[in-house]
Amino acid sequence: MPAYIALAKFTEQGVRSVKETVARADAARELGRRLGVRMENIHWTLGEYDLVTYCDADNDAAMTAFALAISAAGNVKFETLRAFPREEMAAILKKIP
Repeated sequence: MPAYIALAKFTEQGVRSVKETVARADAARELGRRLGVRMENIHWTLGEYDLVTYCDADNDAAMTAFALAISAAGNVKFETLRAFPREEMAAILKKIP
């Protein structure tokens, strides 16, 4: 199952309603479940990004639909990174001649 790290920044709208961020995260987790994405962890962070989320998804299409649906709500902008666990990276490296 593919893994992803999603980095998010609050939009102006998201900052104005920041007191709802935990409830929005719960709603996002439920939306993800319906779309085939499991939000394993979500952390609110200091620095360039406001949130960091680790997700497993059925496939790239499921993760893309999830990221677009969350972004369309207007509270955050997502940057999604495909993450490779050790075993998957080892298999990729074996393909290099």
